[in-house]
Amino acid sequence: MTKFILVSGGVVSGIGKGVIASSTGLLLKTAGLKVTAIKIDPYMNIDAGTMRPTEHGEVYVLNDGGEVDLDLGNYERYLDVTLSRDNNITTGKIYQEVIEKERRGEYLGKTVQIVPHVTNAIQDWIDRVSKIPVDNSGQEPDLCIVELGGTVGDIESAPFIEAMRQFQFRVGHDNFALIHVSLVPDMHGEQKTKPTQTTVHALRGLGLLPDLIACRLLGPKPLEKATKEKISMFCHVASEQVVGVHDVTSVYHVPLLLESQGIVDYLRKRLNLPALKITEEMISKGLSLGVKWKSMTKSQERLFDQVKIVLVGKYTDLKDSYMSVIKALEHSAFRVKHELIIQARHALRWVESSDLEPQTQVSDPAKYHDAWRSVVGAGGILVPGGFGQRGTEGMILAIKWAREQKIPFLGICLGFQMAVLEWARSVLGVHDATSAEFQPDATHPFIVFMPEISRTHMGGTMRLGLRPTIFQPCHLTTNGILATTTTTTWSNIRQLYGNADKVWERHRHRYEVNPTEVARLEASGLTFVGKDERGERMQILELRDHPFFVGVQPHPEFCSRPLNPSPPFLGFVAASCGASLLEEQQEEQLRSFKPPHPEGVMVSEEVLRARTRERPVNSGVTSMRASPEMA
Repeated sequence: MTKFILVSGGVVSGIGKGVIASSTGLLLKTAGLKVTAIKIDPYMNIDAGTMRPTEHGEVYVLNDGGEVDLDLGNYERYLDVTLSRDNNITTGKIYQEVIEKERRGEYLGKTVQIVPHVTNAIQDWIDRVSKIPVDNSGQEPDLCIVELGGTVGDIESAPFIEAMRQFQFRVGHDNFALIHVSLVPDMHGEQKTKPTQTTVHALRGLGLLPDLIACRLLGPKPLEKATKEKISMFCHVASEQVVGVHDVTSVYHVPLLLESQGIVDYLRKRLNLPALKITEEMISKGLSLGVKWKSMTKSQERLFDQVKIVLVGKYTDLKDSYMSVIKALEHSAFRVKHELIIQARHALRWVESSDLEPQTQVSDPAKYHDAWRSVVGAGGILVPGGFGQRGTEGMILAIKWAREQKIPFLGICLGFQMAVLEWARSVLGVHDATSAEFQPDATHPFIVFMPEISRTHMGGTMRLGLRPTIFQPCHLTTNGILATTTTTTWSNIRQLYGNADKVWERHRHRYEVNPTEVARLEASGLTFVGKDERGERMQILELRDHPFFVGVQPHPEFCSRPLNPSPPFLGFVAASCGASLLEEQQEEQLRSFKPPHPEGVMVSEEVLRARTRERPVNSGVTSMRASPEMA
């Protein structure tokens, strides 16, 4: 029988339920358990695909093309698992399923209600998904972490709370535990417990009793003993069931913080984990994972060298807009033993790409010069993904600086496309080169709409999910003579992938490099070292006479892991530290690179496309309305 741990939140949202849920899962994985995770988002959207990044944080993409909440990224990174779109439950998905059943007559004429039909649908979904294998073992997970988004008391989460109240009896006491995360504010040096008392009271009134209360403190001060005892007394739990989670140097220390407070020992007793038949192999793997994680966090505390990166993006108002990008940079910085410094104008901000554009010099000179000061002083320049025209001219200017000044550069998705436009304008002299996304009737569209993508539906209609990239032979012209060489001899990015012939990364885009322009782009020196299986779609570009200039159409940040950094990010960060460090990491990758994907998913694009259910173009439709994601 699968064990379940529900992680709920109270007082305010956004205080770290996802990190606490992931950390708990990691600790149980170090004990030898096979762990999966489910995130419940009570909003009405079917998925996160049509949301603005500044509305709800980044849209995280899974292997099967699922566009999901960013917390699933935390689960995959901490647990080193591969989840599916069904691991993210939304109110929209549940209602859609219930209504479709009603239309098919599956309720046999009964009145369809929130209880029992919607609550049963929620329980059935959780029960089904919890049994799906998520790692290379191919076996059913031992334990499922279920995170309930929002806070207890929200109107939209009421059906899910009721469903989980029923679910605890469905699976049995020994198979269900609840961790409630609550804010403990510090007011003038005094830790206040009343908000936690109130939210636990509300939770108990709804029929759920917390087994552990994780007290979130916004600051470096740990939970005081007196505070812990007061919460224990007024929330009807033992003192050992109250744990403190204060701010630590990085989120990767949170598992160790929870472990030091006995959370694993408590859950082992509460869920009767010894009754599970854990093999010696799994126990050994768990112990090894624990040793590696502790080694990573300890080495992070002793970093003295710094690497300064400038992120030139268009969604800089909310730091979660680029969550996976930042995490991938952190993973790479851990590997090269440097402290990551994200250069910005002020704390928790990156360089807004529109601030680099000439019109900002007129409207706000101080902002313009501050932005350029950050770019000019960077050790590396990264341009991430996005949609729409706003800020793209600033991206192109930053890319031009990186190319001409030999500054390490990494462009992702939109950043990859902007690198193509910068080359077309600066090297080919096509000054009006642009993207059909910005100007549908452009004279020289070097970026065009992908022919198979729907023009009428936004949600789930892009080129989504895991896709293969084939490394290509390189065509070079020397003294007028065309020669063909292999990219294994010079390509930085290929060596970082262990000189593999084929690699797999996750995609999320509607536009691609114009196939009719590829020949003259490559003839002028812009090398597309990675293409799709047919050789028709450009997926990785690289400059040979540059320390590190790489653009990738997919989003490799989604496959980065703390103990297995993404190769493009690893190379970029290493190059930003110095050429010798890049060479060192290339040699290490040639020896030890291991793809983060299960063997069964690294298959042809045709098979993968069928799994992600890409929608074809509807005939007779010629335009697509703008959506919030393109702002």
